[in-house]
Amino acid sequence: MASTGPVIALVAGEASGDNLGAALIEALRARLPEARFIGVAGPRMRAAGCEPIADAGELALMGLAEIVRHLPRLIRLRRRVTAEIVAAQPAVFIGIDAPEFNLGLAARLKAQGIRTVQYVSPQVWAWRQGRVKGIGAACDRILCLLPFEPPFYADHGVEARFVGHPLADQFPMQPDRDTARTALGFTAEDTVVAVLPGSREGEVSRLAAPFAGACAWLASHRPNTRFVAPMVNAAVRARFEAEWGERAPGLPVQVTDGRAREALAAADVVLVASGTATLETLLSKRPMVVAYRLAGLTAFLLRRLGLVKVKHFSQPNLLAGRAVVPEFFQEAVTPQALGAALLAWLEQPTRVAEAKVAFTAVHEQLRCGGADLAAEAVMEVLAPRAAS
Repeated sequence: MASTGPVIALVAGEASGDNLGAALIEALRARLPEARFIGVAGPRMRAAGCEPIADAGELALMGLAEIVRHLPRLIRLRRRVTAEIVAAQPAVFIGIDAPEFNLGLAARLKAQGIRTVQYVSPQVWAWRQGRVKGIGAACDRILCLLPFEPPFYADHGVEARFVGHPLADQFPMQPDRDTARTALGFTAEDTVVAVLPGSREGEVSRLAAPFAGACAWLASHRPNTRFVAPMVNAAVRARFEAEWGERAPGLPVQVTDGRAREALAAADVVLVASGTATLETLLSKRPMVVAYRLAGLTAFLLRRLGLVKVKHFSQPNLLAGRAVVPEFFQEAVTPQALGAALLAWLEQPTRVAEAKVAFTAVHEQLRCGGADLAAEAVMEVLAPRAAS
């Protein structure tokens, strides 16, 4: 039997957006049991009941240069998604991250009389701050995962709300290290490094080689170190394994399909690509070394145009408000630099303990029922339509 409830449209990009979307769908369904969900969805959103217009993987792009290369396809996709959402006449559209795609889509849908929400603020406080007015015009409400974001919007007269981060609710305050190590075949005495080079092929293509080289460098200084590398899909795994074989030949690494949270819980230190995985590492209370590499043209434009406005780019440092973890950008991402930073964590237990205190404080701040708070904020946006 057809649903008699409101239609809610969502568009998510890549795995982290899919996770957020699935949790939000479940929280909204608890409030609106008859609702119908449609949109651009990954496997978790589909499992939660979202009818897919397209797959979230089609938006898994990173950096200006990569977006420009895929622009014709993205324009066609947005045109098709816009048409299907307008035809469905949803009560609300929720763009989940993927701001390059979703904000333009939100503006088009709002012009059609559809109420719009952006779930996950673009990093407008970090670079291209002039976008804030356009974001406010396109969206009826912005839902922020980070506590320092709403004050920035308020300074520009734009309504935004901190809703916490659903990941903070999913991670225990104290990870079970022993159980994770047993599940992955490590002993309590092993020195374990988790290697997370990213979730997108473009990202992994830029980071797998220096990450593998860093592990080889570390192994030459600590020969009994063990490595585990959780991969998000087969394509990313193939790219990583090819680079590892070339840059760290003969060095054993346990490559897993998924199981990132187990790998983080089991690790002594983590080598990680900048992004949501750094927050997951923080929530696991693990010291980390963060790396970020963009396509050369993107990095050149960011520097040449002076678009970056923050001291740090990694979420742990942004959330802590200081440099808790070492972060390396672009040409600074070298095997020796990364390897030396990993070794420093292993040799400085006092520093590790201090980082865990900082991470715990951030975890407590973000742990406030994020999916439920986001659902309540969406319900408020729905209320004017329901009353009309």
